[in-house]
Amino acid sequence: MTASRGLTPRFWLTLLISVALPAMAAAPAAGPNAWTGDLTPLATTDWSRARAAHLLERAGFGGTPEEIDRLAAMTPDEAVRHLVYHKNIANPLPEFDHSGVHDPGIEPFPPSRPAATKLAVENGEAIGVKVKPSGNRRLQPVVDRFFYWLRASMLESHRVAYWWADRMLTTNRPLEEKMVLFWHGHFATSEDKVRDYRKMLEQNGLFRSKGTGNFRDLLISVSQDPAMLAFLDAGVNVKGSPNENFAREIMELFTMGVGHYSESDIREAARAFTGWNFVDLTFVVNADLHDRTNKTVLGHTGDFDGVDIIDIILAQPVTAEYLAGKIYRYFVRENLSPRLQARLGDELRRGDYEIAPFLYTMFLSRDFYAAPSVGTRIKPPTELVISTYKKMGLKEIPGVPDFNIVTETLGQRLLFPPTVAGWAQGKSWVTPGLLLARGNFIYDTVFPDINFVPPDRHPTDNYQIGSVADMLALGADVATATQPPGRYTTSVSNSMVDRDETFNTRLGSYRGWRMAIEKVKPIPRTTAQLDLSAMIRSADCKTAQQAVDYLLERFLSVPVASRTRHALSTYLEGEIGGSDLLHADSYMEEALRSTLHLILSLPDYQLG
Repeated sequence: MTASRGLTPRFWLTLLISVALPAMAAAPAAGPNAWTGDLTPLATTDWSRARAAHLLERAGFGGTPEEIDRLAAMTPDEAVRHLVYHKNIANPLPEFDHSGVHDPGIEPFPPSRPAATKLAVENGEAIGVKVKPSGNRRLQPVVDRFFYWLRASMLESHRVAYWWADRMLTTNRPLEEKMVLFWHGHFATSEDKVRDYRKMLEQNGLFRSKGTGNFRDLLISVSQDPAMLAFLDAGVNVKGSPNENFAREIMELFTMGVGHYSESDIREAARAFTGWNFVDLTFVVNADLHDRTNKTVLGHTGDFDGVDIIDIILAQPVTAEYLAGKIYRYFVRENLSPRLQARLGDELRRGDYEIAPFLYTMFLSRDFYAAPSVGTRIKPPTELVISTYKKMGLKEIPGVPDFNIVTETLGQRLLFPPTVAGWAQGKSWVTPGLLLARGNFIYDTVFPDINFVPPDRHPTDNYQIGSVADMLALGADVATATQPPGRYTTSVSNSMVDRDETFNTRLGSYRGWRMAIEKVKPIPRTTAQLDLSAMIRSADCKTAQQAVDYLLERFLSVPVASRTRHALSTYLEGEIGGSDLLHADSYMEEALRSTLHLILSLPDYQLG
C-alpha cells in the first residue's frame, strides 16, 4: 500500500476511516429516483446550477464556478447543445510541438533488436545506418540507432500526453476531449507495441476529428489507422496465412461483444482484412496479399474486403446495443438494465450510428439527472487529475508532480493502455492503496517536491543506464562498464582487455538514451500556480467554516457528512489559531492548502 504523505497522519487516517469510507459506500445522490430509465428531455423548470455542474462533470472535466454559472444560465437544451455540437466553437489551442526526433531512414522500423542486427548482417546496413567495415562492435551503430528510436519515441509520447492533458484542461470544447479519452480506451492502442509517437499522435487526432461524428466513418478510419494496424499485427495478415488479431478485436471489443459471433466468423473476417497494411504513416492495401475468394461472415457470403465486414457487423442489432451501452456506462452509470440498453441501441441505430445526436439525447434525458446517475461515478485517474487542476483554476498542467508518473501510479498512463481491452473502470480505480495514492497526488500538487528529479532527463531502466555512464566516465572500458552492477572487474580503461564482440546491448541502450535526451525537448517543470488565499478572499469567506464550505462546494460533486464538515472546520481553525479568516489573512495559505489536501483526499472526492 502507498504510504500516506503530508500532515497530521493520525487525523487524516481517522477522518478517512471513520467518516469518509462509510460515506463512499452509500454516496448521497441528488435527483428524483422516478426519472431512472426515462429518456424524456429534462424540463427547463427542472434545470439548476447543480445539474449544470453534473453535466459539465460528465460531458467534460468539471468546471470552475464561473464556467458552471455560464452553463446554468442557459436552458438545458442550450447547455447540452453547447457541449455536444461544439465544432463551431473557437478553440485556439497549439498543435503538438515536435522535437524532430524522427529520421525517415529508420523506416520500416524492425520489430526487434535481433531483427535489426539480422537485417544489418544481410544488407550491410539497417534503419539508415551502415555496418562498420572493420573493428570491434561492427554492428554497434545499428544497435545504438535501434535503441535511440525506442527511447526517443517513448519520451516524445510522454510529451504528447502532456500536450493532450493541456488540451483537456484548457479546451473550449470539453466534450471533444472527453470523447478522445473515451475512444482511446475503446480502441486501446499502446506505444509499447506501436513504437512510433507519430502514429499515436495521428490516432489521437483521428479521435478528435471524428469522435462525435458517424461511428461507421470512425470505425473504418481506425481500421485503416497505422497505429491500430501496427498494434494488431496487420503486417502478418496475408493471403494464405491470415492473422486473426484484428478480426477478433473488432468483433469482441469494438462492436459486438463476446458471444455474438463464432470462431468461423473470426477466421473468415480475418481473410477479408488481408493485405491491409501501412507504409510509415500511410494506409495501403497490398492487392497481391489480399484474399479475393468468397468468405462467409455472420450469415453473409461474398468476396468481402474489410469495409464490407464492417458494414455486415454494423447491420447486427447487437452492435448498436453494445456500443450504446458502453458509451452510457462511461458517461452515466455502470448499472444498465437490458431494457434500457435495448432502447439506447434502438436510438443509436435509428440515428444511423451518428454519435452526437445520441449524446444529445443521453445528456438531455431525465435519466442522466436521476438519483442513481448523479455523484455515483468513480473518476478515472486522468479525469481526476484534470478536473482537480481545472477546479484549482490552473491554466496549464504542472510539470511537478510529473503528469505521466501520477496517472501511471493511479492506474491510467495515457498512450500506454495495459491491454487491447483498455482500462477497467469503476471500483477498480479505488483499492485502498490507490485511494492513498490519490491523496498523495493532491499533496504533491499543493506541496510540490523541492527535490523533484525530472524523469525525462534522468532515465532509468533494467540496464541501469546511470551505472554504465558512471563507469565510462571513470575510464572503464566498454566491456567492464556494461557488466551488471556488482560485477565490475576494473575502473581503469585498458583497450587490451576490452571484449571483442559484434555489438553490446547495454552500451546500445545507454547510447540510445543519451541521444534521445539530446534530441527530445524537455517537459516544462512548473509547479501548480495555486493561490488559495486569493480564492477564499474572492469568495468573501470570513470564517474557517465558510472557507471549508466553499472548498467543499467548489471541488466535490456530492455533499459530505456533517461530522466530516465539522472535522474539517475544526482542523482549519486549529491551523490558523481560531475561526477568524480576516485575522489569519497574512498567513492562512499553508493552512488552506493542508485543508484542501484533506478535502481532496476524501473518498467523496473520487465521485463525480
